[in-house]
Amino acid sequence: MGHSTSSREQVVDTMIDLTRLSNLNRTIVAGHDSLELYLALRRRGFVRVATTATCRIPKRQHAVGLVTGQNSLSAIEAALAQIAQFLSPSAAIAVLIDSRESGLCLKVRNRLEQMGFRIEAGVRCQQGLVLSAYRQGFNQMEIAA
Repeated sequence: MGHSTSSREQVVDTMIDLTRLSNLNRTIVAGHDSLELYLALRRRGFVRVATTATCRIPKRQHAVGLVTGQNSLSAIEAALAQIAQFLSPSAAIAVLIDSRESGLCLKVRNRLEQMGFRIEAGVRCQQGLVLSAYRQGFNQMEIAA
């Protein structure tokens, strides 16, 4: 069990680092392991964190989105669609891609770009790849559309 705990902690640490998460950020988590991620963040002192299940009203008020526990493109896309309405126009997002499925990383990357995110980094962990991205000026794009 110790091994899976440490690799899970590594993913959480990586997501915190990549999104520059601070206690001031409102954070929303989605995905199959979202409750586990939520609890891990709370243990680290992040109090402004919610899951898509516990935060019922999406008002684009969250600065950071974290997606975990997905192992297929459809599952990741569903989590992204779920989390998108909670994210602010300048939000940061980190997605754990824990599958060896070929081309999955590229497909997730393309999906994030379609949602107005610019890919910033991809970091390999024991559990997979954590991809991080930022929205910049998404508000202006939305208004212009």
